Amino acid sequence: MKKNVAFYTLGCKLNFSETSTIARTFKDEGFNRVDFSEKADIYVINTCSVTENADKRFKTIVKQAQKVNPDAFVAAVGCYAQLKPQELADVHGVDLVLGATEKFKITDYINDLSKNDYGEVHSCEIEDADFYVGSYSIGDRTRAFLKVQDGCDYKCTYCTIPLARGISRSDTMDNVLKNAREISEKNIKEIVLTGVNIGDYGKGEFGNKKHEHTFLDLVTELDKVEGIERLRISSIEPNLLKNETIDLVSKSRAFVPHFHVPLQSGSNTILKKMKRRYMRELYVDRVNKIKEVMPHACIGVDVIVGFPGETDESFLETYNFLADLDISYLHVFTYSERDNTEAANMEGVVPKNVRSKRSKMLRGLSVKKRRAFYENQIGSSRTVLFESENKEGYIHGFTENYVKVKTPWNPELVNTLHKVELTKIDDDGLVRFNFEEVLL
Repeated sequence: MKKNVAFYTLGCKLNFSETSTIARTFKDEGFNRVDFSEKADIYVINTCSVTENADKRFKTIVKQAQKVNPDAFVAAVGCYAQLKPQELADVHGVDLVLGATEKFKITDYINDLSKNDYGEVHSCEIEDADFYVGSYSIGDRTRAFLKVQDGCDYKCTYCTIPLARGISRSDTMDNVLKNAREISEKNIKEIVLTGVNIGDYGKGEFGNKKHEHTFLDLVTELDKVEGIERLRISSIEPNLLKNETIDLVSKSRAFVPHFHVPLQSGSNTILKKMKRRYMRELYVDRVNKIKEVMPHACIGVDVIVGFPGETDESFLETYNFLADLDISYLHVFTYSERDNTEAANMEGVVPKNVRSKRSKMLRGLSVKKRRAFYENQIGSSRTVLFESENKEGYIHGFTENYVKVKTPWNPELVNTLHKVELTKIDDDGLVRFNFEEVLL
């Protein structure tokens, strides 16, 4: 009889792509995948360590699994598993913890699925995480996350990702294109490119540090792959988002006018303390360039509040900088101290209640920015890709420039593209529309 396996993913799109790849290895070994809320013989939790909250959620998820099946085997993989393996192993109910190099070989570490008296740890030194494992997610959503790059050579003072994922390294161009073709053959309409620092694509492509290809080479070749209706670039560093890439997207067959560009702070003083590789002036230049060639483009921004040394003045500098910038929405992160980072030992610690207040202010600004962006799109014709979930009697979808729309639930719309005219914004902030034509 087939054993059941269930997965839970915390964190980023990259984690989702890797969970899918790990799930396929279980399928190849004869396991049957079930939902995490169902009874399974083994539960695999792909962890994240970007924020303190993600750390805390792990224990809650383990408890959820044990509630459904107290006898189930529980395995932890991912970034938190690499950074603090023993901490995870000590959580009641956890049987196996695998680090950065071991997670893709998880089925090799699972024998009889009997519960362990204590969590067993297999974790490498992060210097050993110098090889690349390609990944992509399918079957979970109407879009696929395609991993093209892993690791990071940047030394941002708040970030643990280089410690959790190792050096910057890339998939080969041939393998990325092969994976993209495989995805397109499965009737998935949209691919999102993902990685830790995707603008660094090409470094370590063949196991060496030099760039065999660039990110521009990658997007140029992907744009030629037949059968992919949409390609979307996930988060890309402003210093690595070149004019040539922006120009290519503006004229592209498949790449959509949507950019997510981390800022982290609108204060040059704080950017220097963070060891970011640009100043705010470069960020303005990138936003202006995008809007110059794609006025309708959606631009998302990552920002961190409460970094050590962030005074009231430097926070207001960030707030006003973002308020004046032609962007579409914010992802706001409240700074949390991470072990083994430079920032954890910096002076000028911002009280947690102040961090929370600043976060709330920026989230409020994000709501205003998104509303203004949506209002600017009313009356325009856009293409919507509908998703698969029935939410309170409505089906949702996204335009190419990331406007979220809704219409009464109709299962025939799932995973289809439609040309629509955006007509009005509802009370919940989503956009209604009139159908113009069916595309696919």
